[in-house]
Amino acid sequence: MSLSRISSRARTTRALTGVAAALAVLTACGGGGADGAAGDAKGPVTLTFWGWAKGSKDVVDAFNASHTDIKVTFEEIPSGTAGGYAKISNAVKAGNAPDLVSIEYSSLPEFVSSGALQDIGDQFTADDRAGLLPQAVELTTLGGKNWAVPFDASPQAFYYRKDLFAKYHVTVPKTWDEFKAAAAQVKRADAKARIATFFPDDPTTFEAMAWQAGAQWFKAEHDTWKIDTTDPATTKVAAYWQGLLDADLVHKNASFSPEWTGSLKNGTTLGYLGASWGAGVLKGTLPEQSGKWAVAPMPHWGTPASGMLGGTSFAVTKGSAKKAAAVEFAEWMSTTEAGVKARIASGTSSAFPAAAALRPVAKSVFDARYYGGQDIYALFEQAGASIGGNWAWGPTTGTTNTTIKDQFGKLTPGGPTLTDAVKAGHDATVAELTKRGLKVEG
Repeated sequence: MSLSRISSRARTTRALTGVAAALAVLTACGGGGADGAAGDAKGPVTLTFWGWAKGSKDVVDAFNASHTDIKVTFEEIPSGTAGGYAKISNAVKAGNAPDLVSIEYSSLPEFVSSGALQDIGDQFTADDRAGLLPQAVELTTLGGKNWAVPFDASPQAFYYRKDLFAKYHVTVPKTWDEFKAAAAQVKRADAKARIATFFPDDPTTFEAMAWQAGAQWFKAEHDTWKIDTTDPATTKVAAYWQGLLDADLVHKNASFSPEWTGSLKNGTTLGYLGASWGAGVLKGTLPEQSGKWAVAPMPHWGTPASGMLGGTSFAVTKGSAKKAAAVEFAEWMSTTEAGVKARIASGTSSAFPAAAALRPVAKSVFDARYYGGQDIYALFEQAGASIGGNWAWGPTTGTTNTTIKDQFGKLTPGGPTLTDAVKAGHDATVAELTKRGLKVEG
């Protein structure tokens, strides 16, 4: 099944959900910023761009080398949840923000609702969007307006040490029941080893698994937000991972921390539940383990499915007077062969483009020898086609995720549970929406 043939019913439902949600947010909170297209002057235009995605500097260098009318100055900032979003927000408030910024799909509604971005629909047209993954377009279309250029999709994937799986005679799990059994087998084979890691600092990984299971935390109807984090899907995922933690079947370390990286280096962590972009992360982090890793579909609950974990878009800040040039650069990064080649040829990125026509380009450039020559892009294509459900992001992702992250950090045997953490995130979200004067149910 190709990504372009995903059920039209699912697409329509998600689109209506996103539009309705955004209308409620934007009506209550304002937003949009000034139209900066008129400020673009003829001749060379200098843009500033902030981001953190792997390969960004290589892309900027390639663009500058091939363009004379636009020049881009790049500043690498921490990832969004590690301080990047706070830096962007503060710069917008201070009136000294860059022209273009990286924003993950999950955080875009919050930036739109705060009025930090410009509507780019006059520059990023329907024809420009036609060849992109429908879900990515829907996640960047809020209130009937287009707020960002989607770059990639981020279907989930399971990375595993095939040499150690063979050593311990572990079969790659296809379902979550099989994953639990495999986790127990790994622990029996090596008391220090675990099949994977729970990241207490990263609620987005948990949210992607809830999405995969069919959850829908946010829904807007008319002028009311409906919040539901106690649905059967979320409850099932929380109980499952609580069971793994209670039985000590997975490690618990911060994502990309020295402890996590060290356990991958010494072979006491055999797998990584990540997304398509994780292939580049492992390759860049553990170059000495080339040939030892493989990629498998995410374990599922009975039917193959995937959520989205992360995913990058490029948005123009409200204060920029160079919107047309900023969108031109963003589109070059996202929708041209040269832009995709420049990023992936860096060796650190395994981006899965939102532009379907560019996925063969990405596959041709990515050096798959690290994964034993495996066609990982074929796997990402299948995973992308299985992204489903009616998941939508709310306008208070920062509040939701900060609260859940804080509570995840308190997880201890006999102490607060994952269910408690999600409930705390729910309560904080409701309080924040109410504080903003929005109607809330749930």
